[in-house]
Amino acid sequence: MATELKVPALGESITSGILAAWHVKEGEYVNKDQVLYELETDKITSEGLAEASGAITLLCEEGEEVEIGQTIASIDETQAAPDPPANASDEPTSTTTVEETESPAAIDEVKALPKPEANAAPVQKSPANKASPETRTTRKRLSPLRQKIAERLVSAQQEAAMLTTFNEVDLSKIKELCAAHQESFTETHGVKLGFMSFFVKATVRALQQLPAVNAMIDGDEVIQNHYYDIGIAVSTDKGLIVPVLRDCETLSLAGVEKSIRDYADKARAGKIGLDDLKGGVFTITNGGVFGSMLSTPILNPPQSAILGMHTIQDRPVAIDGQIVIRPMMYLALSYDHRIVDGREAVTFLVNIKKPLENPLHLLLDI
Repeated sequence: MATELKVPALGESITSGILAAWHVKEGEYVNKDQVLYELETDKITSEGLAEASGAITLLCEEGEEVEIGQTIASIDETQAAPDPPANASDEPTSTTTVEETESPAAIDEVKALPKPEANAAPVQKSPANKASPETRTTRKRLSPLRQKIAERLVSAQQEAAMLTTFNEVDLSKIKELCAAHQESFTETHGVKLGFMSFFVKATVRALQQLPAVNAMIDGDEVIQNHYYDIGIAVSTDKGLIVPVLRDCETLSLAGVEKSIRDYADKARAGKIGLDDLKGGVFTITNGGVFGSMLSTPILNPPQSAILGMHTIQDRPVAIDGQIVIRPMMYLALSYDHRIVDGREAVTFLVNIKKPLENPLHLLLDI
């Protein structure tokens, strides 16, 4: 009896994908629920599992485009599992020692090589192997995810009237708060207190204060959102993904940190699903983790704004007539000028800055 392995449905809008990799070889015995392959689509990369145990026959090559529902392999369930390998202790061991493999005569021969004559012409070294024209470059097909990212980025620049406004934020009080309470916070909630939870809560507060930023254009209509699902941009080897934290207005700082941790675990395991990426009214991207000092983030359509975080630097700033050193970060807000006016964008960014510089405002809701 043979079980056909078909490409599963991954979402209403996904009709095909690229078979990125096989994790098994032709004829290999596989166990039920074993990971067999990776499938790349324009939204996610998913893993395919064995539906039965047996010997597998591969019907598609790596890099081949496959349709949803297409049979890509079959598993022969009549094949028995192979016998386990013999214990290593049963195998004969070599008794050759390091000393026995050394050859004093060879060493003497190297030492006895004649020295080159003083007037001998220098030996011309052959040039290093130069790459042939065929090996100087490689060409491979863009993955569906990378193609979709490129399409969305170009579309965002062409369709939106995108502008960026900047500000800077003093993070000294957040750093002091985290340092003072990190141990007890971690013991209580089982997760570390990071900066991102403060940025998420400050963003929700600013969206509540300026609803125009929490709106989207759909044709000739404006959709006003009354919920606060915040996307966190994550860079992966396969491209940029934006998992969404749901109902952030109801989450505590610990709740935000736990949601971020869960997504990080899923991303490392390659388990980010399509539902994790759906929706979102606003996006936060942190180029600071790579050392970016300043940038102009691109909108994540159909959202009307995106916040860019950057690296934290100790810089001299003037406070009450005194020059002091503070941990400063540049913030960037890119927004769609078709729906968000400049006054609203600048005010929105200031409304994010204020609670970050006075985090008790977030905790006391003042």
